[in-house]
Amino acid sequence: MQTIIEVLLQAGRSAVDVALYTLLPIMVTMMVLMRLLEVHGVLDRLVRLTAPLVRPFGLTGLAIVAMLQISFVSFVAPVTTLALMDDRGESDRRLAAAFAAILAMAPANAVFPLAALGLSAGPVLLVSLTGGLAAGAATYWLFGRRLSTAALPITAVEAEARQKPSFLSIINVSGREAINIVVNIIPVLLLSLAIVFALQRSGAISALSLLLSPLLTWAGVDQALVLPTMTKFLAGSTALVGVSQHMAHDGQLTASSLNHSSGLLLHPLDLPGIGIFASAGKRLAKLLLPALAGAVIGIAFRGLGTMAIF
Repeated sequence: MQTIIEVLLQAGRSAVDVALYTLLPIMVTMMVLMRLLEVHGVLDRLVRLTAPLVRPFGLTGLAIVAMLQISFVSFVAPVTTLALMDDRGESDRRLAAAFAAILAMAPANAVFPLAALGLSAGPVLLVSLTGGLAAGAATYWLFGRRLSTAALPITAVEAEARQKPSFLSIINVSGREAINIVVNIIPVLLLSLAIVFALQRSGAISALSLLLSPLLTWAGVDQALVLPTMTKFLAGSTALVGVSQHMAHDGQLTASSLNHSSGLLLHPLDLPGIGIFASAGKRLAKLLLPALAGAVIGIAFRGLGTMAIF
């Protein structure tokens, strides 16, 4: 019983730390920026400019903004854009396509730190973009084809932001929405981290690594990727960066293996990532299954691409 309590307390401290000192500053800043761009008409012009280019993939101009955010800011930055799409009444089908595209792309908070270890950031980001487009298309035309294409009424938050375009009002409305999103994220993030810490304490991760080693050797896969892969899917991209840096410093992980596996490892489709995105809005949670299916297609596409390049 004491061990369970210790795991829960550790997960709680980590969840609050991540939410308050990592997610909240990014969310508030990006939400205010997005609202300012919206008030001054920049977003609408961008949507009109890019919509014809990405419409065949089931995406919109705002989806492109979210894709740029995950590529050059952080994996959590697109949450604000997806929330804005929700506030604007974007149809379920296009919102699911944008959700899938984000889940399939490489986040900047993993790509750029790993570039110091030999990751080829340029090709990885280019393949990431194609994977995002593939995920969006797969979701819109296949997995989400039965979702509604009708636009929904704008939310009260969006209406308030449009009615009061002063700078102070934008900060207040955007900050309040960002804080609400982060607060909703904490419970799911806590549970995700509790599962990770429990598996670490029980030795399940080490045992599974040993169990998979013979199979990976037979398949010709670098055994050094077992620990980073398990860490990534259970604890997220930030934990992956930490483990990879440690292994690279010890000579256990090469730049070649890192580049070769980047298509399958660098994305927010992991336990904490799913929890964060699904908790950002009620509609996102409802659209999770088709988005996940499309994201798997996009990640598989990226995996084949990086294996062919590297």
